[in-house]
Amino acid sequence: MSKEDNTVTTTFRTLVETAERKFARVRDVPLHPYGGSGVQQNGHFFHKVFKAYMRLWKYQQENRAKLVNSGLQRWEIGEIASRIGQLYFNQYLRTSEARFLLEAYIFYEAIIKRNYFEGSSEDRGVRFKELRFYARFLMVSLILNRVEMVKLLVEKFKDLVEDSNAKFRGTNFKEWRLVVQEIIRFSKADTATMNARPLRYSAMFDLHPTSLPYIARFHAKRLLKFQDALLTSYHKNEVKFAELTLDTFRMLQCLEWEPSGSFYQKQPVELTEMQTLADHSVTSGLIDINLVAGMTDPTLPPNPIKAVLYRPSVTQLMAVIATVCEELPTDSVMLIYLSAPGNSGRDSTSQMESSGISRKFSKPNTQFLNHHKLNKCLCENHVTPKGDLSQYFEDYLLLGPSRNGGSNILYPSDIIPFTRRPLFLIIDSDNSHAFKVLHGAERGEPAALFLSPSRPSFKNPIGSDMAQNGSQFTLFLTAPLQAFCQLVDYNLSSEDADMYNDAQSVISTAFTEWEVILCTSTSLDLVWAQLLSDPFLRRLILRFIFCRAVLALFHLARKWRSIFALFAYQNFPIPLLPSPKLCNLLSNDSQITLRLQTVLAFATTCKKKKKKKKNPYVVEF
Repeated sequence: MSKEDNTVTTTFRTLVETAERKFARVRDVPLHPYGGSGVQQNGHFFHKVFKAYMRLWKYQQENRAKLVNSGLQRWEIGEIASRIGQLYFNQYLRTSEARFLLEAYIFYEAIIKRNYFEGSSEDRGVRFKELRFYARFLMVSLILNRVEMVKLLVEKFKDLVEDSNAKFRGTNFKEWRLVVQEIIRFSKADTATMNARPLRYSAMFDLHPTSLPYIARFHAKRLLKFQDALLTSYHKNEVKFAELTLDTFRMLQCLEWEPSGSFYQKQPVELTEMQTLADHSVTSGLIDINLVAGMTDPTLPPNPIKAVLYRPSVTQLMAVIATVCEELPTDSVMLIYLSAPGNSGRDSTSQMESSGISRKFSKPNTQFLNHHKLNKCLCENHVTPKGDLSQYFEDYLLLGPSRNGGSNILYPSDIIPFTRRPLFLIIDSDNSHAFKVLHGAERGEPAALFLSPSRPSFKNPIGSDMAQNGSQFTLFLTAPLQAFCQLVDYNLSSEDADMYNDAQSVISTAFTEWEVILCTSTSLDLVWAQLLSDPFLRRLILRFIFCRAVLALFHLARKWRSIFALFAYQNFPIPLLPSPKLCNLLSNDSQITLRLQTVLAFATTCKKKKKKKKNPYVVEF
């Protein structure tokens, strides 16, 4: 080895050690923007780590031939690229900026195309690096909705785990086999939305030209900006991949802009004869770090910043909410999405056992309740007319396994201190009604509340399992047509493209009419009026109205009463007053489009009806 080659190798190894040392400082930083040392401090550390790795990457590009002659392995190049992709993805989680997600995808895809890890199967340490790379690339591809790439990666990942188990018999790969099972289960559960319209907000599909003038002219006493969201879900045996559950995955995408550039045009994944990805790079071996410029749309506003928490304790959850509220501008609103099982202190033991909640949590934690009683002066404004505080401490949500005790129990009263700032709460739970007590108990700002039905509804309950398919209410908020098909047991296959487009057209027409109604109403409560200017929140409101209309008519068709409660505070100017003569409309017609037309026409025409007396079929909101 020449003296020059030795200098290049020494410099490269020094750059590798420096980059790894800097990366260790950010390895354990929370993957959301409201933890650790704060957004600015974390951003500073990220910048230093990223700068170190980009310097390393540039150096190996400029000296690739000398480094290879000196013994540089291809897997080492792949490991550097994988680490850069990991940095980009982690920064996406902290900032919600799409460009970081796209950059991560570019680096990960290049590793696959160039086969950087190929030929290193004899080294167990390198094999673990390769497995971690596949898991991370799968996560990025899922969030970007790269369906064909996900399918390819699942098969390659599965084969790689099986090969590892065969070659390294002394090593336990049980955890990796569980990861394979998770991604297969996740992919199957998300099939309903993978080939449909994007869950992200798309100007192509979600803007309704007819109602745009009304939205542009809409004015309320106060208009709030939506910039921050917190998303978390926990259900026993729920569908998840790594630390991303199916419900939070859907909500995450629902609160982002769909890129309208070339990246939206999803090209099929091309394979060579050896079943590897075709590489069309002009400069083979070099990753074009500027490629993302053609994939982003500079005209789109920034995505709302989202903190996705995986099974947080209540103290962790409240710490994040407190941090957001502390930094929240006065003209902004925070969205909180909680999807978790609940329990009512009034439930019987048999009800609790049937729902899978242990007996020891049939009542709230005694120490916790005593603490609240000792400090009841803080809640004096929340006492009911009968002087009862129990409604704030008997019903709760379980944010984690019940064996962890009070650290996972979230009471409605825990949210009250944060109502000094504008909140938009979406509670998806079988005990969501417990949070009705927040209405009127706010500390300064009336909270906007979406409370789910206490249980999902299905025409054919057989095979309809929330643990396998995710929450029905969340699906209505993120993919309303797919939720409707699930409700009426209609399998909308790829061969039903015309029916799918017709049904989407019906929904779009209804949403247009509802937008006009909301924007021209003189009775719309300020809680909702101040949210209408934001496209994400307006779309959620429209989908909630659709969900409420569909479920109301669905249950009336079966003459079921008080079977569900779907609440929104305050009321919208589109009441649902179904009459018994409409009971069988859903069950008698098998065409999905006609069913939709029935539901949507019903919800719109009812807006002019007056409530003369209490109707047993009225759904109270």
